[in-house]
Formats: sequence, C-alpha cells, structure tokens
Amino acid sequence: MKDGVDEKRPGSGDVPNLKDFDKRLRDEAAAEPSLEVPQGAPTSKTQIIAIYGKGGIGKSFTLANLSHMMAEQGKRVLLIGCDPKSDTTSLLFGGKACPTIIDTSTRKKLAGEEVKIGDVCFKRGGVFAMELGGPEVGRGCGGRGIIHGFELLEKLGFHDWDFDYVLLDFLGDVVCGGFGLPIARDMAQKVILVASNDLQSLYVANNVCSAVEYFRKLGGNVGVAGLVINKDDGTGEAAAFAKAVDIPILAAIPQDDDLRKKSANYQIVGTAQSQWGALFAELGENVADAPPMRPSPLDQDGLLGLFDASETGGDVVLEPATDQDMRGKNAAPKPSLEVVYDDA
Repeated sequence: MKDGVDEKRPGSGDVPNLKDFDKRLRDEAAAEPSLEVPQGAPTSKTQIIAIYGKGGIGKSFTLANLSHMMAEQGKRVLLIGCDPKSDTTSLLFGGKACPTIIDTSTRKKLAGEEVKIGDVCFKRGGVFAMELGGPEVGRGCGGRGIIHGFELLEKLGFHDWDFDYVLLDFLGDVVCGGFGLPIARDMAQKVILVASNDLQSLYVANNVCSAVEYFRKLGGNVGVAGLVINKDDGTGEAAAFAKAVDIPILAAIPQDDDLRKKSANYQIVGTAQSQWGALFAELGENVADAPPMRPSPLDQDGLLGLFDASETGGDVVLEPATDQDMRGKNAAPKPSLEVVYDDA
C-alpha cells in the first residue's frame, strides 16, 4: 500500500514506514473538514431507491405502476412495501393482500420453522414484491417493525439477490429511526419524493429533505433524485417547491377521474396497454437516470411562501401574549411573596 502502515522503507524488510504514516495522519488532522460528499453514479449494479411521501398522497399507486412499467422495460425489479398499511403490494396484486414478513416470521417462529422466500415474496407482471408489514394498532412501534423486517431480509440473503432496482415504499409523515433507516444507514442510493399541490404533503417532502441534509452533514451519501407530483391540478405549488429545494420533477401525474377510478379498483395503469403507459415509461427512465442530489430544505415561512397568503394565513402577524392574558379572570394583582417582618 502507498498510503498506510503497510508501506515499507527500501531495504527495511517488514518494518513499516511509521514516520511517513505519522506525517500523513498529522496532515489529515490539520486539514479543514468538509461536509461535501462527492456525488456520482451508484457503484453497485442494484439501485436501491426509497420513496417517501405523506400518507394517502399516492406513493403506493405510483410505485405499483412504476415497478410494473420498469419490469415491462426489461428490468429486474423488487418492490418492498414498508408501510404498516401494506397497500403497495395490494395494488400490484389487484387487491389481494400478501402475507407480511413480520406476521409470517412470528407465525413460523411459534411453529419452530424457518421463513423461506416463497413464504413472503410473490410475483406479478415480472415484478417481485413483498410487504414488511407492521404491528397491530397500539401494540408496537412501526419503525421497530421496519428494522426487524430488514434484519430478516438480510438473513434471507438480501445482499446476494440479483435485481436492477429495489424500490422501498416508506411512510414519510414520521422520519423516525425505522422509517428513516435507508437515509440514516445509507441503505439506499437515492430518495424519491411524492407530493401534491398542498401544504401538508409538501411539508412532509421538506421534512425528508431535511433528514437527507442532516445525514449528509454526518458523512452520508443518500441524495434526493427528484419529486413526483401526484394528483397535479396545475396550480404549481409542488413545482415551486421542487425549484426552491433544487431537485428535479420526475413526473407530473394529473388529477384525473380515470386514474382515480382505476386506482380505487386496483387496476394497473403502468403498462404499454394503458393510455397512461407513456407517462409511466418516462417516469421509469427518469427514475433510473436521476442522480442523487443534495437538497436545500425550506423553513416554515419558506413553505408558506409557496402558497397564496390568503389561503394559508401566511400574512398573520404573531401577537405576544401577556401575563394578564394568561390569568384571565384571576388577573387581579397578587400580594408580594416577599417576607415582611413586623416592627419589633
């Protein structure tokens, strides 16, 4: 090795050149640290992409159709639902709920059996899909369930699987330890955001950008590939958000009654046989090519500034409360707590 303790001095046998090694360490320590992380194309054959968005914004609709179209394009795709609602694969499988990894693992463990791939992974239209699932309501942490699910995937050989793309569907409302796993642990190369032209979905998208930026400062490599605008009514707030945080728009899926009905009936539109096929084909190409970028998240006022102040209350001026306001009907002056001594 040139740089390290294995470097040898000429004629010194196996004695490492510790003097040069010490100098290199001192030079590194004296250098000003940089928070910039080099950006480049993923070095791994498999692109692992985490999709985040507000609950109900259309992540599952987007992912089910995107994965189906990518498979039609000849890609090997694994879709993993990481939302406790387990709605990603339900849409892909026409409403049929597949056994979740967490439930299957629990059942097999009680029976003294090992979980096999065929117990949790299923296929349709060339897409391989599975659901992590989550705990029953009020009986556990969804984030912890995500961590447990990925631990089981590793035991099943996740790192040896041969896919072009692994798509992870994550709830974005709470970027906690479990749901933030791909960002915090560099488990994905890039993140895709799904949002609409409403403040709440853009608030969640901005929160995910903040999480990405936080871990980039700690030396992480995950970046945001771009934004998918779902239910786009043309008002432009989501496009303005993408421009403000400096990420591209990967696709704008219109607010259309045909899409709403097909989604509600678990029909796949991400296929060449659909009138929407071209839209999802373009999305598939954009997702594949988009580099992971470092976003510039907005503060609360910046988010509100994307909308008409008359609709959001962005022009409201904060009026400080007073102590008298807080006391209400008990606002009469109180005697001093100072100890007063009687005259001797």
